Amino acid sequence: MTEMTQDVLVKRIGYEAERINSYELIARRRGGELTPFTAGSHIDLHLPNGMLRCYSLVNDPRERHRYVIAVNRDAESRGGSSFVHDTIRVGDVITISGPRNNFALHEQAEHSVLIAGGIGITPLLSMIRRLDALGRRWDLFYAARTRAAAAFLDELGTVRSDHSRIHFDFDDERSGRLFDLPAIVGNAPAHAHLYCCGPVPMLAAFDAATADRPADRVHVEYFQAREAPATGGGFDVRLARSNRTIAVEPGKTILDALLDAGITANHACTEGVCGTCETRVLDGIPDHRDQFLSEEEQAANKSIMICCSGAKSRTLVLDL
Repeated sequence: MTEMTQDVLVKRIGYEAERINSYELIARRRGGELTPFTAGSHIDLHLPNGMLRCYSLVNDPRERHRYVIAVNRDAESRGGSSFVHDTIRVGDVITISGPRNNFALHEQAEHSVLIAGGIGITPLLSMIRRLDALGRRWDLFYAARTRAAAAFLDELGTVRSDHSRIHFDFDDERSGRLFDLPAIVGNAPAHAHLYCCGPVPMLAAFDAATADRPADRVHVEYFQAREAPATGGGFDVRLARSNRTIAVEPGKTILDALLDAGITANHACTEGVCGTCETRVLDGIPDHRDQFLSEEEQAANKSIMICCSGAKSRTLVLDL
């Protein structure tokens, strides 16, 4: 299935924190509306250098005239965030995908607890706007290295609500204390929905702290891979629809092998976190390495993220 894309205009670039810029994107036609989105959604940027990168939408989901994303210049970037910072300018036209949501807000929850680490504030900011519009109760716990490295502090400082609380936590202001994520989780009401987005160590701690809570009330968004991709190779991928068999050699992922064979396959993050490359499995046993599928979905072996996962069986049959 071909992904729907559209061209948008970069209207404004803003400084949000050290190494973090925001980018306001609007329709090319003056006054045009963009595809509606829900809190927690992201879009893919189709960058002129051939990369695809996904970024969360931070603005109010009620807005139809713009999308706003924030991009952190990652020191370990493979070219995506650095390219955006160094190359994208106001007035440029870029191609994006339509919004998708892998981190949906449960709008009917009586209480939401939002935990952000660094750039992980981005999807939670959109959730805050939506929760305020609904009059729902929420708490935000926002951790960062320093105040200067924390995005959208000015905006969060203007939030005034009887049903919300914001707690900031900065590494250089703790006087030796640790960010007590287990205590935050332990103090959350039993009926609350908990959301966490941030660096991998924070998400691992969140997973451990919420292990005894109902799975349908615990929500995580990964920006980075938690484990290395499966590159052991030594198996074949049979493509059911195109009637082709592709050998996956050592050192390559399934996606690498398909692209090398000239086969078009949807992909974006290449780390198994965004879900763009999800492919249906018709036969065989995947070696799951993604952070997108739940444990139950991985155990069912009905789909695979071909950018990072491999095969435990000699042959893997895919719906491609």
